[in-house]
Amino acid sequence: MASPGQIMRDLIAAPEILIMPGVYDGFSARLVESMGFKAAGISGAGLSETNLGWADLGIMGYEENLRSSAALAACCAIPLQADGDTGYGNAVNVHFTVQGFERAGLAGLMLEDQVWPKRCGHLAGKEVISAEEGAEKIRAAAEARRDPSFIIKARTDATAIFGVKEAIRRLNLYAEAGADLLFADALLSAEDIALVARNVSKPLSVNMGFGIRQPQRPRSFRHASWKTWASPQSPIHAS
Repeated sequence: MASPGQIMRDLIAAPEILIMPGVYDGFSARLVESMGFKAAGISGAGLSETNLGWADLGIMGYEENLRSSAALAACCAIPLQADGDTGYGNAVNVHFTVQGFERAGLAGLMLEDQVWPKRCGHLAGKEVISAEEGAEKIRAAAEARRDPSFIIKARTDATAIFGVKEAIRRLNLYAEAGADLLFADALLSAEDIALVARNVSKPLSVNMGFGIRQPQRPRSFRHASWKTWASPQSPIHAS
């Protein structure tokens, strides 16, 4: 029987765009599954806001995140990607963070290059660690997983601080370090999304939702023109 990571990996590699709705509690996870979606992403902001009543400002820690994510993975059959924030420390912390989420039944884990405490990607005032430290943490994440199919998703928040070119540079460094899926948060235009997709070496994730800064394409996203933004090595995936 295929692992959750392998199932999600196959979905990402398929020709069509994979749409992964964000979930944050048992009701939303079961609803997404019942509507026929093949996978979903756990929203760290959603967990913090629904479970703790606080905005996504680094209030929620590792144990609360892991406990909630494990419960969601157990209540539905579709593979779920968890939001690991910054990994809760340095590369050593990332090692144990990855192993914890993998043991809990998640298909993959997103890790970002913000400083801790982090901020929601669409809030002002973000800061990022160096690209080299970010790559070291992604390398630790890739080496920590026991199932090689467990997905490491590398996120950069550098766009808002240093621009799109720096985000592309960081994503390619993270891909070289072992990331399977890439994500530049808070891209502000369709043109920026296209630019990133054409210039990264691994599959690209694009975040869309009401009330965030990224451009919305809820219906036209399925159109083939979106797929042409990515090279054959870099298909677009949506969350």
